Amino acid sequence: MFVIIGLVVVFVCVFGGYWLAGGNLMVVARAAPVEMLIIGGAALGAFIAANGPKVIKETFAGVLGLLKGPKYGKADYVELLKLLYEILMKIRKEGLMAIEAHVENPESSAIFQKYPKVLADHHLLDFITDCLRLMVGGNMNPHELEAVLEAELETHHKETHAASHSVQIVADGLPAFGIVAAVLGIVKVMSYVGRAPPEVIGMMVAAALVGTFLGILLGYGFVGPVAQAMGARADADSKPFELVKIALLASVRGYPPPVAIEFARKQLFSDLRPGFADLEGELRGAR
Repeated sequence: MFVIIGLVVVFVCVFGGYWLAGGNLMVVARAAPVEMLIIGGAALGAFIAANGPKVIKETFAGVLGLLKGPKYGKADYVELLKLLYEILMKIRKEGLMAIEAHVENPESSAIFQKYPKVLADHHLLDFITDCLRLMVGGNMNPHELEAVLEAELETHHKETHAASHSVQIVADGLPAFGIVAAVLGIVKVMSYVGRAPPEVIGMMVAAALVGTFLGILLGYGFVGPVAQAMGARADADSKPFELVKIALLASVRGYPPPVAIEFARKQLFSDLRPGFADLEGELRGAR
């Protein structure tokens, strides 16, 4: 929603300011369709040429995803922390082998079934169960486990940011495509010099300059902010993975479950972080 509000503000302020300054909006309106075809078509073609089907699909899904709220809210993080706490408590009381059945078949696990949000998130669920498998059968020390998890999270980071990165590249190229459209317009103008009156030449030059204007406006006022918002959303969606890593590593290092969960809680931003007392009350109910 805030993305739409911001883009509307950009549009209104730019064109409203131009109109208040005495500019003729019809000059821009008449030239805009052709210039948009050149600039938008070139940008779209370059985007398709530079990216594979997977990134293209994720890009359009990511843009539409900005119209929705964040994937995880404060209540969802409480649910995730409670799940981790319950697993770690079971390990502490009964040993690592006690969670093997839960890890191998989480859909039928009595523990995982209490937390439908996590159970429905297949990427996060796979990450949790893979980490627990390493703890159960890997016989790894904390440093080795941390290196493995860091490598997996780095791969996940690159994958989730591929769409926003591709959109940012398009945004960076739009001003140049605007110049291309303007140059083509000047080429057209030069062919009329000496054959058309000055007022016609002036209108044609103005139309050519609209290409430069639109390229810069689209790049910095619309596409660039969308790319930034997509990157921020990808970071937010990756936060649950960081919480899982921190909590499980703390457990492997020998910290008791409440301390491991507190380490994970500290990773959340202030607007999403549950209070210590509130979370402690929730964890008591999970014991």
